[in-house]
Amino acid sequence: MSTHETCVKVSLAERSYDIRIGTGLLSEVGPSLRGLGFSGRVGVVTNPVVRRLYGPAVMRSLRSAGYDALAIVVPAGERAKCLRGVWTILDELATARFERGSVLVALGGGVIGDLAGFAAAIFARGLPFVQVPTTLVAQVDSSVGGKTGVNHPLGKNLIGAFHQPRLVLVDPRTLTTLPAREWVAGLAEVIKYGMIADDAFFAYLEQHMRALLRLEEGPVIRAITRSCQIKASVVEEDERESDRRRILNYGHTVGHALEALGGYRRLAHGEAVAIGMVQEADLSRHLGHCSGEVVARQRALVSEAGLPVCLSRVTFSDLWAAMQHDKKVTQGRVYCVLPERIGAVTIAPLERSAVKQWFDQRHRKHATEGSGGVT
Repeated sequence: MSTHETCVKVSLAERSYDIRIGTGLLSEVGPSLRGLGFSGRVGVVTNPVVRRLYGPAVMRSLRSAGYDALAIVVPAGERAKCLRGVWTILDELATARFERGSVLVALGGGVIGDLAGFAAAIFARGLPFVQVPTTLVAQVDSSVGGKTGVNHPLGKNLIGAFHQPRLVLVDPRTLTTLPAREWVAGLAEVIKYGMIADDAFFAYLEQHMRALLRLEEGPVIRAITRSCQIKASVVEEDERESDRRRILNYGHTVGHALEALGGYRRLAHGEAVAIGMVQEADLSRHLGHCSGEVVARQRALVSEAGLPVCLSRVTFSDLWAAMQHDKKVTQGRVYCVLPERIGAVTIAPLERSAVKQWFDQRHRKHATEGSGGVT
């Protein structure tokens, strides 16, 4: 048991699981799997960077618990999140003769979690898997909720499956080895939770953003825990994203479009979401859903976190075309999560003419101010 461990329950009947949060949990992977009753082989899916940093501790924990553990290494980065990456995992599993009693462990960030989860969903018609997220984005968002999958050149996460993990182990110490850009990018998802569901949490982030940027343990654990609590409550209400769960996509309609337009190279996921939140809030103001104060407070917090806010180097035609490939498109209509106030959002269809009017207004305003993007 780690020191000061907290636990968040995701209650989904027979698919329920715990999110355990605490320093030192990397050394608990083996005993945790034993506690769940797993006795088969274990495949640890990771990338070269994470394997070097945390692979030895996890493999030692598994082997000390009596497991036959195999490291399965895929390339680092968003571009590895493709069918070729999934095939690499499946090929390793088949070659090593993994069976239905085997387990996959996803050790890494969101890319690793999505790849390993999708492979677990389809190998031998379904293997159990455990998430051990090592980035902030993964710890507060992608490791929870059972969404797995890969990207297509025309859109993010277009190929995938719902497959809930059996356990999520979050060790905040892994955040100390993240590049600064990756740590800051994860804060976008944390801010998102305050915007969609908890004005008091948003206010806490306003008061403690500097402490979070310094990686102070107390604020970091509180931010992770509250984010997981919010996501767990939403997933419990709507596991398959038929209704309420769509609020978790705040910032992602524009954000995913920007990632696709950049070939999944120019922006980190959290950076794209940050820009998306700022722009979607301003669009919401333009459409009459929220006040200018909501836009200003969110923009100020995103900026204080060191995240980008400008929609630069993109035309309306390209942006709108990319948004057509969003998973939330229904019967050809783009749906977007729009804030009404801090802590509450609505989901509404977007009309091309209204979005173009907003885009053109923002572009003209920014051109008048003498800069090169839409703020």
